[in-house]
Amino acid sequence: MADYESEYNNRARVPEHVAIIPGWARDAAAYRAEASCELGVSYGPSPRQYYDLFRPQTMEGDALAVFFHGGYWQALDPSYFSHMARGLNARGVAVAVVGYNLCPEVTIADIIGETRFACGVLYRRFGLPLVGFGHSAGGHLAACMLATDWLSVAGDLPPRLVRAGYGVSGIYNLKPLTETSLNTALQLSFEESERQSPFFWPAPSRLVFDAVVGADESAEYLRQSRRLVDAWGLGGVSTRYEELEGNHFTVIAPFAEDDSAMTRRVADLCGA
Repeated sequence: MADYESEYNNRARVPEHVAIIPGWARDAAAYRAEASCELGVSYGPSPRQYYDLFRPQTMEGDALAVFFHGGYWQALDPSYFSHMARGLNARGVAVAVVGYNLCPEVTIADIIGETRFACGVLYRRFGLPLVGFGHSAGGHLAACMLATDWLSVAGDLPPRLVRAGYGVSGIYNLKPLTETSLNTALQLSFEESERQSPFFWPAPSRLVFDAVVGADESAEYLRQSRRLVDAWGLGGVSTRYEELEGNHFTVIAPFAEDDSAMTRRVADLCGA
């Protein structure tokens, strides 16, 4: 039986996170200083309900990329991840980095609802379909947005509001987390963990989802992505699984580069 506490404790698995996460904040601030951006755009009443928008010099894509940050739904905010837009901006893709309230002040169900609302706000503002991409808990949110029944959210939204997703080291089945100390903040019952797991939702057939993961991740993280790709692939989703260089924290670094395989793939999904 898997030791879920060990498998999902990324900070213990990667002691270097104490330097990596502050590095994210520095790189993000540096990009904000040079980018064409619109910061702190509110989409709801909470101070955390905002997005930062990063524009390319010339728009090449026909979709807006939306980045959802990680932190196990209980830490971090968009200010750590502005540089996730750097590579895509260079390839002509506009990027919104979305914030949300955190557990335990809210539930994961609340966070899914908030990010859905943010996606609706972005669509109404720009009139473009969205491509969701995210890291860790943000990978979960990207999958949730792809699998959302948008007509049930609001009648003025198109059924394929989010046309593609790209999850990096995502968590798509939340059940194992109920057996870890992470659940102190998440406060998930076993039944609720299933309800908030896109793995158990109807597959978003005829859409696209890539589940990629750092090759140095725990076996559970690799399994999470492989199983979603297998399940959704059988459900008619165009899926792809790939192991990339890096651990849980370093795997997203290539998004800051315009010529990385990760950036090129998301740009392609955005029509750039």
